[in-house]
Amino acid sequence: MKPSEIRELTDEEILEKEEELERAVFNLRIQYATGQVEDTASLRNYRRDLARVKTILKERELKGPKK
Repeated sequence: MKPSEIRELTDEEILEKEEELERAVFNLRIQYATGQVEDTASLRNYRRDLARVKTILKERELKGPKK
């Protein structure tokens, strides 16, 4: 997911996306630990997407409320 795509979303949608990505990362980490993951790069991609979402949320928080 590109940062520009995330920035187009509303705050509520971004929060939902964050929860979704956190669940996906958690599930992939468990699968990785048990040896069930075939595509190990997917864990890295999900973690990066989660970081992008959190960064954009922090940017909006620091920017303040919309006028």
